[in-house]
Parts: sequence; C-alpha cells; structure tokens
Amino acid sequence: MMDSKPTMSTSSLVLPKKPKGLKYFGIKLIEQRVLVLMSVPFLVWLFIFKYMPLWGWTIAFQDYKPAKSFGEQKWIGFDHFQFLFQDERFIRVLRNTLAMSGINLVLGFVTAITLALLLNEVRKVAFKRIVQTVSYLPHFISWVVAASIVQTTLSPDGIINQILLWTGFVEKGEEILFLGIPEYFWGIFGASSVWKDVGWNTIVYLAAMTMIDPAQYEAAEMDGAGRIKRMWYVTLPGIKPVIIVLLIMNIGYLLESGFEPQYLLGNGMNVDFSENLDIFVLKYGIAQGNYSLSIAAGMFKTIISFILLFAANNLAKRMGESRLF
Repeated sequence: MMDSKPTMSTSSLVLPKKPKGLKYFGIKLIEQRVLVLMSVPFLVWLFIFKYMPLWGWTIAFQDYKPAKSFGEQKWIGFDHFQFLFQDERFIRVLRNTLAMSGINLVLGFVTAITLALLLNEVRKVAFKRIVQTVSYLPHFISWVVAASIVQTTLSPDGIINQILLWTGFVEKGEEILFLGIPEYFWGIFGASSVWKDVGWNTIVYLAAMTMIDPAQYEAAEMDGAGRIKRMWYVTLPGIKPVIIVLLIMNIGYLLESGFEPQYLLGNGMNVDFSENLDIFVLKYGIAQGNYSLSIAAGMFKTIISFILLFAANNLAKRMGESRLF
C-alpha cells in the first residue's frame, strides 16, 4: 500500500500581500534609482524654466511698471483681459491665428500622411532615398531664407507670374502682387509651411509603418487587394494610433500658429490677415512697454491651449482611441 502524502488545497495558500502606498513607492524608487537620478537634471530644468516663470502671471493683474518693486505695483484685476476681449485688433488676430493654425493642421496632416503612404509603396530604394532627401531639405532652411525664397517666387517678376504670363492667364504689366492681396496670405502661409515641413513630418509615419506586420499585407494581397486597398485597409489602420496622438498634440497648439513666417511674409498691405497672437503681443505689448497686456494675452493663449489639449484627449478616450494620458 502506497503512502499517501498530505495535500494542501489551493484555498489554504496565503499569497504575500503586495505593498501599497508610500511603502510601494519607496521600493520602486530604490529599484529604479538609476533612472530617477538620470531624470533629476531634467526635473530641475523643468522647474526653473517652466514653473518658476509662472510667478510672472501676476503681472497680468497689475498696472505693471518696471521701475517699481512687486509690493509697489498697482493691482487692477481683470482690466487687461476685458480690454483684450473688447479690442477689435485682438479679435482679428485671434481669427487669423485660428485660421492659419487650422489650415496648417489640415494641410500638414493630409500631405504628410499621403507622402508617407506613397513613399512606403516605393520599391526602388535609391529613388525613395532621393525623394526623402529632397523633401527633408527645406526643413533645415531657416524661415529667414525660406521667406526670401517665397517672396522672390511670388514677386511680380517671379516664376509664378512668369508661368501665368506664359499660359496667358495674365497680361504683360498686370502681374499679380500676391503678398499685397490680404485674402491670399492664408493660402500662401499654408503652402509655404507644407513645402518646408512635409518631408520632415513624414518621418514619424514611416517609422510607424515599419511596425506593421508584413503578414497583413500578404493576407490582403492573397484576398485580391490592390495597392490602394492595402494602403486603406492595412497601412492606415496600422498607423491610426500615431495619427490620433499627433492630432491631439497639434490641437493643443491651435493658438500657436507660428511667428517667423507671419512676421517675415507680412507687410502693411496684408496685415489684416497676417497678424497673429504672437505678433500682437510683440507689437502692442512688448514694443509699447505694456508688459501687463502681453502677459494677459500669453496667459489667455496658454489656458486655452490646455483646455483644447485635455478636451481632445478626453474625446479620444470616450471614443476608445489612443490618447496621451
């Protein structure tokens, strides 16, 4: 007769409790002490240059005079914010900022994704590298040089007017001064931004495409899907999380339409369409010594950007899509 060994039921097993709270945090801190030490310089930089300057927001509620100390400043509450929302110039630059940001957002996403899809389908490596290099180069040109190229191209004796003359769309002596027509500025800004950054913006999408399982393409090809259908049903869904995350981040920057292209391409003839929030702060705030007004405008831009970012992230969460946090 075989000796029977005592058995222990699984219900009688007592698993060690997982530490929680500060004790668990302390254990993880010790385990990951190298990573924590590596992050300390960044946290110090973040605190000094990103959080300490928030003290300056108090200037927006003062009639700030640089010669006076903090205790001597006159507090005026929300007067500067009331002035902003009642000022026609601020409403105009807010419209311009949103319009140019929207144009840049739509054109930037559509052109970058389209170019990335096309480059992903190129099988000749040499040709693909040439196209990538040519499309990347404008990104490394400063806006000072890029604006000069745009101005020369669109001038009355530039290549665009020469093409229009050659095709008969305009007559000699009736060349179009593109930068002198206010309604053209938003389109010029959008086209210039696409030309400068479309190649650079494709990098993240091309990187995301490399993570797609090749078996999906093989299965789609066996089912009779052509290149266009493979792009639509395999590639685009594969990079959808990246698109959603980048879209959320860009929505948070809707009030950041830029400064250099508007400042360099803008002039007295198109100022009603080229002036944005950053130029408004420079022209009517810093240049005139009205620092409180400039802080109020910048504070408004930051708060609205935070609201847009959290709203877009929350919307993506409700829809079951990828999100930032």
